[in-house]
Amino acid sequence: MSINIHPVGTIRTPYKEKFAIPRQPGLAKSAIGEISFYQKYNDPNYIRGIEQFSHVWLLFHFHQTADKGHSPLVRPPRLGGNQKQGVFATRSTFRPNSIGMSVVEFAEVRYKNKQLVLAVRGVDLLDGTPVLDIKPYVPYADSQPQALGGMAQHEPELMTVIFSNQAKEQLDQLTSRYPTLTSLISEVLSQDPRPAYHQNSRSDKSYGMTLYDLNIQWRVMDHQNVVDSIQKI
Repeated sequence: MSINIHPVGTIRTPYKEKFAIPRQPGLAKSAIGEISFYQKYNDPNYIRGIEQFSHVWLLFHFHQTADKGHSPLVRPPRLGGNQKQGVFATRSTFRPNSIGMSVVEFAEVRYKNKQLVLAVRGVDLLDGTPVLDIKPYVPYADSQPQALGGMAQHEPELMTVIFSNQAKEQLDQLTSRYPTLTSLISEVLSQDPRPAYHQNSRSDKSYGMTLYDLNIQWRVMDHQNVVDSIQKI
């Protein structure tokens, strides 16, 4: 059976590459996403009343990995990247239908110059991701406090993030353009975005990630993330 699905819009986010995107939504609350609706759905009536809800579900397409196929077994980062688990027992991006879902916080609705935009907080989506559907989060039905989380029962331990003097000076110059940049960098790096096989390494190897149009360089020293530089690409 074939099913045709058409995206309703595209989301713009700070994440320009897959590396360093938080592995779950809500972990970087300073990450703002803005959904611009395609012409067919560019009508405020489609989201009338959405401001009544504090959070919404986003269903989206893993567009950058869709052509890479899938496997019945994957290696979840939560298991150190060494143990295999069934793809349907994980949130791996390599899925048969390349569909993802995230619960995010409602921020605002804008309709300007005949373009409808829905802004949300705490996104974990790559910039340019096609959004397939939007549904309100309903606490009494969607929240299950007694649920078991398997390998992800508990939140990961956070790493300390510190900024070098050079990075602090660069942040000062960028604050007016990116008011939440400091908190966004801290929230992303505190999750330890390194590959699972690097996370037990004591090496001070340098890493880089792209947020907005900025390249952030950091290294790990004594189990702390040290941000060395923040430069415009």
